[in-house]
Amino acid sequence: MNRKKKINQILKAKQKKKNSKLHKSNKPRYISKAERTETQTTPMSDSTNLPHSLDVSE
Repeated sequence: MNRKKKINQILKAKQKKKNSKLHKSNKPRYISKAERTETQTTPMSDSTNLPHSLDVSE
């Protein structure tokens, strides 16, 4: 009985590991304190520098 139990425990553990790799976390990516201060000091100028090909005014 102990041998069966041990084998089942090992197989269940392997299955849990496989399943955990399939499911991604909904948690947002960690942003370090230095990165946060860097993004706060620099304005969001990336969104204002759009390429001219997106202009519809022509």
